[in-house]
Amino acid sequence: MRPFVLPLAAIAVFVAAQAESAAEPAVVCAAHSDAAPARLIDSCAALIDDPATPDADRFKAMVVQALARHDSGDSNKALDELDRVIAKDPNPARAYRARGEILRQQRKTVAAFEALNQAIRLEPDNAEGYETRGNIFNNAGQYDRAIEDYNEALRLKPDFALAYADRAAAWYFKGDYRKAITDDDQAIKLDPNRAQTYTNRGVAYRKLGDIQHALDDETAAIRIDPSKPEFFDNRGLDLYGNGDFASAIADFDQAIKIRPQANFLTNRGDAYQAMQDYDRAIVDYDAAVRLDAGFQRAYNNRGAAWERKGDREHASQDYAQAVRIDPSDAKAADNYKKVMLESERLSGLKDESGLPSFNCAVARRLVEKAICADPELARFDRNMNEAFLKAIAAAGNDSHRAALKLTRQQREFIEKRNASYGRPGYDLRQAMARRVEQLSTIAK
Repeated sequence: MRPFVLPLAAIAVFVAAQAESAAEPAVVCAAHSDAAPARLIDSCAALIDDPATPDADRFKAMVVQALARHDSGDSNKALDELDRVIAKDPNPARAYRARGEILRQQRKTVAAFEALNQAIRLEPDNAEGYETRGNIFNNAGQYDRAIEDYNEALRLKPDFALAYADRAAAWYFKGDYRKAITDDDQAIKLDPNRAQTYTNRGVAYRKLGDIQHALDDETAAIRIDPSKPEFFDNRGLDLYGNGDFASAIADFDQAIKIRPQANFLTNRGDAYQAMQDYDRAIVDYDAAVRLDAGFQRAYNNRGAAWERKGDREHASQDYAQAVRIDPSDAKAADNYKKVMLESERLSGLKDESGLPSFNCAVARRLVEKAICADPELARFDRNMNEAFLKAIAAAGNDSHRAALKLTRQQREFIEKRNASYGRPGYDLRQAMARRVEQLSTIAK
C-alpha cells in the first residue's frame, strides 16, 4: 500500500494550525472553567506552589484543583486534597461544598449531606450550598425538599441559572412538566450556552406531546455540545415519536458510536422493530443484554420481536426473564401470559410439554443439559417456571415487596440447584418437584 502523503497546501494549513494552537491563551485557575481538567490542574498547581500566593487564594486554587482531579477520574485524590483544605482553611465552606458535590456524584448520600450541611452552617448566605444540597435531595427522590433548597438559593441569588435548571428537574420528576419548562426558560435566558438545560426542556416538551419544540431543543443541545451521546439519544426518541424511524436510527447510531449503552441499543432496536426489521432489532437487543444483563426493557422488547417473527418459544423466554428482573412490570407479565395462551391454543400443532423453560440450544451447564435430555425433568422445569410466574402475579397484586422477595428466593433456588447437581445425595427430581409444589401453593 502506498504511504499517504499530504499535499503541500494541506501541510501549510496543518503547520498554521499548529502555530495557532501554540498561541492558546493560558488557563486561569477558576471555578466553573471550561478548560480541560489536566490543564486546569496544572494552572492551579502553579498558583499553589508559588510562595507569593496569598493563603486565601491558595486554598481557592486547591479546591478548584480538587474538582478538576475529580473530573479527570481521580476522585480519591480530590477528596484527600479537600480534607487538607478543610484542616487548614479558617473558613472551609467552599471545600465542604466541593466535597459534598463529589460525594453526591458518587451516590454517597449520607456523607454528601453531612458535607453540605456543614457548608451551609459556615456560610448560611451562600446560594451554592443550598443549590448543591438541593441536588442531593433530587437524587434521593425528595423533590419537595429539593425545591425548598432551590428556592432559598434563588432568594439569595436571583440570577442563579443553575438553580433554575435544577429546580426544573425537580418539577419534572414530580410530573409538573409546565413548571419544569418555565424554570428551564429562565435558566436559558440567564445562561443560553448550557446544553443540558436545552435537552432537559426538550424531554419535558416530549412529555407534553410537543415534539417540534422537543426536537428544536435537542438540536440546540447537540449544536452546543455534540460530544454527549444522551443528546443524540433524546433527539432520536423525539424522531421516533414523530414516526421518522430512519432519522431516529441515525441519531441512535451516533449515540452508540460515542458510547455504547444498553438503553441506546434498545432504543435503536425499537426503531428497527417499528420498521418491521425484526432481525436487526434482535441483534441490537442481544448487544444490549450483553452490555447489561439486567436491562429489563431489552428482554421485553426482544420478546416482542420474537413474537412478531412467530417464534413463541423465544418470546416466552424473554418475557419470562423480563418478569423475573422486574416483577412489578405488568406489561411484561401480560406479554408472557398472552404468548403462553397462544402457545396452548396452538398446542395441537406442536407439543411443547416436553420442553423446559429455557432454550436447550444454548444450554451450557451440566444440570441444564440433564434437564434438556430428560422429558420428565424438562416438564418439572417448565411447570416450575409457570408456577413461579403465577406466584409473582399473585404476590404483585398484594405487595411489590413480596414479589421481589419471591424473585430473590427463586434465584437462590436456581443457584443452589446449579451448584448442587452431581453432588452425592442431591436428588434433582425431588428438589424440582418440591419447588413446583411450593410455588403452586403460593400461586393459589
